[in-house]
Amino acid sequence: MKTFTNFFTGLMLLCATQFVMGQTIIGSAHDFSNESWNTSGEICIVCHTPHNADISVGDAPLWNHETTLATFTPYASPTMDATVGQPSASSKLCLSCHDGTVALDNFGGTTGGTNFIIGDALIGTDLLDDHPISFTYDAALAITDNGLYDPTTTSSGLGGTINDDLLFAGQMQCASCHDVHNGSGENNLLRLNNDASALCLTCHNK
Repeated sequence: MKTFTNFFTGLMLLCATQFVMGQTIIGSAHDFSNESWNTSGEICIVCHTPHNADISVGDAPLWNHETTLATFTPYASPTMDATVGQPSASSKLCLSCHDGTVALDNFGGTTGGTNFIIGDALIGTDLLDDHPISFTYDAALAITDNGLYDPTTTSSGLGGTINDDLLFAGQMQCASCHDVHNGSGENNLLRLNNDASALCLTCHNK
């Protein structure tokens, strides 16, 4: 009961904070409440559920959407010093809609959905032309690469270091740049404003 109370309190504080800031998922690109394929009319249910969640997905609280089983072609470049493998952790959850292999309406146990993501939001399974994800970004990589800031000492612009605020278990993931809940209110669900490439230059020493 205590764990639930703490979780609920934290959730309410998050909601209150976003209300004060004037930025929430409501009306954002991830507000699916008015989509014809979401007959519940709820916003959160497409990804989250308070009951009978998929507990096999460790990086998503109360996960409710079918997870992709696709094999991806990861980013590769002769100038890339990090090892990039298959998408993992929360990035795999993002791709469970954005790779186009899983229907948007495959949530709540439904697996026969027919509505798939289209347009610019469709990333596909070929990630060669997309920013690399699911790789370790640490001080050692910054030294080897010489074009990256040390994430353990460089400010993220969000109050802490890059490692504290933008990395997940020391790895670069989709959510390093994007806030799926639109907490910042920036275009394209970005974590930080990218005018003059400010978000890019948070990590890249160019």
